[in-house]
Amino acid sequence: MAQSVKPISSPVPVAWYPSLAVLMLAVGLFITASFFIYEATSSRKNRSLAKELVTGAMASVFLGFGSLFLLLASGVYV
Repeated sequence: MAQSVKPISSPVPVAWYPSLAVLMLAVGLFITASFFIYEATSSRKNRSLAKELVTGAMASVFLGFGSLFLLLASGVYV
């Protein structure tokens, strides 16, 4: 009845966690900075809602995954 069960393993090698954390957090912060610069320098009439939503979503995804890999790299397995 008992079949051999394979242990759960990460699809990303553990050695890549710190590098992925730094890379994704840097990209996320860069996109966030460009979002703030766009908001500060463009007038209300020239702003594009689609551009704001896409930029905000991309920054959120990169910062979210960067935070996840930072936690994994520091030994907090979530």
